[in-house]
Amino acid sequence: MCGIAGLLLTRHLDDLSPLLTAPFLNAIADRLAHRGPDDRGFIQVSESGGVIAGGEPVAVPQCRAALVHRRLAIFDPTPASAQPMSSPDGRWHLVFNGAIYNYVELREQLQKLGHTFRSSGDTEVLLAALCQWGTAALPRLVGMFAFALLDTERRTLLLARDPFGIKPLYYTKTDHGLAFASEQKALLELPGVDRRADPQRLYDYLRWGLTDFGSETMLQGIAQVEPATWLEFSWDALQRPATQLYWNPQSAPPIEASFDEAAARLRELFLDSVRLHLRSDVPVGAALSGGIDSSGIVCAMRNLAGASLNLHTFCYVAEEAAINEERYAQLAAEAAGAELHRVHAGPADLQAELDELIDTQDEPFGSTSIFAQRRVFQAARQQGLKVMLDGQGGDELLGGYRYFIAGRAATLLRSGKLIQAARLLRQAAALPSSGHGPGTLLHALGLLLPPALRNTAMRISGLAPTPRWLNADWFAERGVRPSPPRQAEGPEYLSEQLRLSLQHTSLPALLRYEDRNSMAFGIESRVPFLTTALAEFALGLPESYIVGPDGTPKRLLRAALRGLVPEEILNRRDKIGFATPESAWLQHLRGWMTETLHSETAAAIPALRPAEMLSEWNAMLTGRRPFDFRFWRWVNLIRWVERRGVVIG
Repeated sequence: MCGIAGLLLTRHLDDLSPLLTAPFLNAIADRLAHRGPDDRGFIQVSESGGVIAGGEPVAVPQCRAALVHRRLAIFDPTPASAQPMSSPDGRWHLVFNGAIYNYVELREQLQKLGHTFRSSGDTEVLLAALCQWGTAALPRLVGMFAFALLDTERRTLLLARDPFGIKPLYYTKTDHGLAFASEQKALLELPGVDRRADPQRLYDYLRWGLTDFGSETMLQGIAQVEPATWLEFSWDALQRPATQLYWNPQSAPPIEASFDEAAARLRELFLDSVRLHLRSDVPVGAALSGGIDSSGIVCAMRNLAGASLNLHTFCYVAEEAAINEERYAQLAAEAAGAELHRVHAGPADLQAELDELIDTQDEPFGSTSIFAQRRVFQAARQQGLKVMLDGQGGDELLGGYRYFIAGRAATLLRSGKLIQAARLLRQAAALPSSGHGPGTLLHALGLLLPPALRNTAMRISGLAPTPRWLNADWFAERGVRPSPPRQAEGPEYLSEQLRLSLQHTSLPALLRYEDRNSMAFGIESRVPFLTTALAEFALGLPESYIVGPDGTPKRLLRAALRGLVPEEILNRRDKIGFATPESAWLQHLRGWMTETLHSETAAAIPALRPAEMLSEWNAMLTGRRPFDFRFWRWVNLIRWVERRGVVIG
């Protein structure tokens, strides 16, 4: 796990030479130091093709390209695995962020093909695999990765990202070249990067809370490599990269197996994934919320590693009883023989650390739960851990969210199974809830209406596409589509919901939050639910295996984990999620909130109507309007604009 960056110029120009000088490359490396505090390295390539590598950048006449690496040493922490890494013949040069968990098996295959290795880590295996198979190596990899491969013979730069987008990779293009980096803050070191906010992305965030948008970002001048995608740039034609999607979850074949057979297979895939994710040359811990996903991972870690594993787990303890999962986390920790570290956070902490959190995340984020997550990784680092396992992806693949119950009911309704749908909704309405009861189900089912009726229903329910606190004219002038997020279509509504949450509406944002929060403290956060083998299996399951007839979510996962996870956890019918008492926190900070909404920065954002925002904020404080996440999004955006110098106009 590391931080990577690089620059490539279409031609050397005197007025561009400052971009590749030693001071500038050092500045880029410093912006990524938190991602790789253990080491740093550089490669610089001259106009003639000469390559200079080392731990410090140097003055290179007519420098055309540079690669920058910050290292977090997990596999083979010796200098043999330092980066940037070059092929034995000097043709290829690699900077790599992530972990290839099946590197042991790949190394054996490559050795049979004649490759030799001087290190025991995964970076050299990745480089050899790319030299041997080219982009055909990507589907062979089990892991999380973002990398850049410079080919000095073909004069190309290959950028690639793992199938789920666990690891980030951003880039910006200019008239004279290309720059890429693990985080946007490093690219913003470049002069001339466009800091204008994208109006459509701005609307999607403010109105619907969507924060991650495929290849787009909140800034018009910065794009990102999409998950499961590679881009290849020619030095002489940087504006026209070749691009290809190398894995598509939409093509997952249907699984034909009995429920018990499917549960056994899911357990096998899950345990094998955790086994691979435990590979490390440094200690491994886990985030433990007390939910089924994280509890399953922690119990599997003990089952696979045995008594020798010194297992540390970390749990955020919420102040409000309705969202506090401490009891379940304690149950899981006791079952796994793990030490449980409890993490606390309050509104004063949020206010004190908000600007630092905004800098960490680079873009606005959905709720204050991201702050609690940051505290969990901070506590893990204080205990000396550099690797953590986490349950991201389990909800999206195996049906953990409450609205998936509505999706299953929608499928039944569309197939004419009215009695089964009514029974499911009646059972689901009785499920314990932390503020997400039957109303959520009714709203989700309302999205099945034809578009015209759906929009009417949304306006009646107060969910107008452009509420009064948004400047509808400003967005309309910029061609913004004021429409709700993309909804599932087709006869199998739940199956489509799962794919949408995996690729668009939920997981991309959660992975971004987790990557930034973990790497802020030099921690590699691993997510065992996210392998292509496990995803293809889960997405091919019958819907009845995902949500039970009685509305039980994660039906198959519960069955797969029997005997591994305590029954009290598996039998839970509530779905709390990782949440903070956001309403109480923001009301505690009402003075600061009001001041932010009254600020000069807020008044200068033409997309907003601060007077309407203040009116709604005061209505919430006096109980005349319910709380929702829009209040957080307002102040988060205002502070982001101020911290990042973002232009909205």
